[in-house]
This record gives sequence, C-alpha cells and structure tokens, in this order.
Amino acid sequence: MNTIPLTFNAHQIDRTVLGGKLEDISPKLNVSVILLNSNGNHLKFQALDNLVSCGFKSIVSVEPTAESFNLEEISRRYPSIKFVVPLQECSDGELINMCMEEVSSPYVLVLRDSLHISQTILNQNLLENLTKEKPYCLVPRLFDSENQSVLVNIMPEAKKGRFCLSPANYINEGHPTMYPFDYIGLYNREKFILLGGFDYTIKSPYWQNADLSMRAWLWGEKITISPSFQISYNYGPMAADSTRDLSYIKFYIKNILPKFKDDHGYVSPMSFFGFLLHSSSGFIETCSQFRTAARWVKLNKYRFKTDAKTLIENWVVSR
Repeated sequence: MNTIPLTFNAHQIDRTVLGGKLEDISPKLNVSVILLNSNGNHLKFQALDNLVSCGFKSIVSVEPTAESFNLEEISRRYPSIKFVVPLQECSDGELINMCMEEVSSPYVLVLRDSLHISQTILNQNLLENLTKEKPYCLVPRLFDSENQSVLVNIMPEAKKGRFCLSPANYINEGHPTMYPFDYIGLYNREKFILLGGFDYTIKSPYWQNADLSMRAWLWGEKITISPSFQISYNYGPMAADSTRDLSYIKFYIKNILPKFKDDHGYVSPMSFFGFLLHSSSGFIETCSQFRTAARWVKLNKYRFKTDAKTLIENWVVSR
C-alpha cells in the first residue's frame, strides 16, 4: 500500500507549460480559474473568450494531451491563459493539486469543459456574497444538459453500520454538502493547501473527492451550497463510480477509522478487528494498512475537530 501523503502536492507531476505570462495585475475578480479539459470540445474557444472577459486574475487550462489543439498557436491567441499539459496519466485531483501551484489568488474556481461557461459565470457582487463566511469550498447549483437539477446536496449517513453518501433533492443558501459534485466549486486556496489537497494514492475520482472533503469536515472546515451560484452542463455529467475498492479502503482508514476525544483524533487498537472486516486484502497487508493509518492520524491528531460518527449525528440534526 502506498504511504499516505503528509504534505500538499507531495507527488510532483512532470508537465509542459505554455503562455500565462501576462497575468492581469488589476483583475475584476481576485479569483483564478482551473479549467479541466477532457477532449477537443468545439466550444473551447467560446469558453476561453468568456473566461477572459470575466476578468479573472489568472486562468489555467489543463489539456489532456499536447495533440488536443495546436497549443503553441492557441497560447499566442490567449497570452494571458496558462496552458498545462501533464506528461503522465493523472487523476483529476492530481491535476487540481498541480494547478493550485500555478496560481496565487485567494480563491480558485474549478470548472470543466463540459460546462456552459458564460461571461456572467461569476461577478464581484456574487463573489463577495459567496465568500462572506469564508468556507473551504462553495458548491454551485448545477443543471444537466436537459436543464434538470443535478443533486449536489450529498449527505453522510450510516446504513446498517456502513458509511454511505446519499444525495438529497433539497437545497438552500448555505446548506452543507459532503463534497463538491464533479470537483466543481469555488475553493479557498489557502485552506485547500493546509488540508493537503487531493490524495494522489486514491485513484477513484469518487473516493478521492470524498476523501479530501471528509477530511475538511473532520478538521473543522465547511463545504456549502449556494443556489444563487448556478452553472449548467453542455453535456453530461458522467455517472460517478462509487465501487468500494482499494480507493474506498484508503478513504475508510483516513476518515472513518479515526475517533475524536477531548482535543484530538486517534485510532483505537481495538478498531483493527472492525477494519479487518472491511478490508479485502490479506491479513499481512491489512495490518500494514492499519499501521499506516494509525501513524497518519497520530501525526495529524490535533487537526481533528470531530469524527465520522459525530459528524453524521450532527448532520441529521441540521436537516
């Protein structure tokens, strides 16, 4: 089993970077954008034009391959945009970690090329209202390509003794949600880095997203929904794969296994037997996983402000 990362962006990604040398020194919005691109979207130029017109401090466009477009030509067309091409296969979380190093603004808006990106996607008044309470992450209300509301309100629950994440169809301003759906949201960059960013050893997008978000909640941060902040998909979104594989085990040992007492988190030696039931690995590997989790929790024990059981109980009350 890979060691749990202890610091932000411990795994460095080789990449090619073009453009982005003309960062706006007096932006309309002190926000950076990370645009995750999955393919050759024919609406790409319109989306980039609209992002530039919004007046963001900086824009980072992550390209899946150098062959997606003629990047040298497109970087000349958009000199203020930084185009980044990873030279190895990466998860979305790793790409976001990488791009957080490329920007310096206090807030970062993560978007996808599958979204409809308009010139009014974010303005100063909306930004001020969204960041008033300084949440770790602010999640927009999302609509699919058929203009149907996407269930972005995700609740942590315990069903028959097992942790699960369940969508709910009610939302209101400031309502908590477990994680930013599809990674899309307005992130507080400083808090993102202090939380350690996304765990590159978790390969499942679903559990990687849930891992950082659960850690944020357990460490005293908040993720909230704002219905006044609305974005639609041009196509999609893709259905999430929540298979309980090795990625889930890594999520479990970091977020469900730890307990909170007095002023710190800890892993009880007696919890090993319950963990053994969850693990699909052999006994020796399970022991190694458990020891790794215990060491990680001990190193971060004073970061914990609650545990999964208490979080779920309080979440039910807040409904």
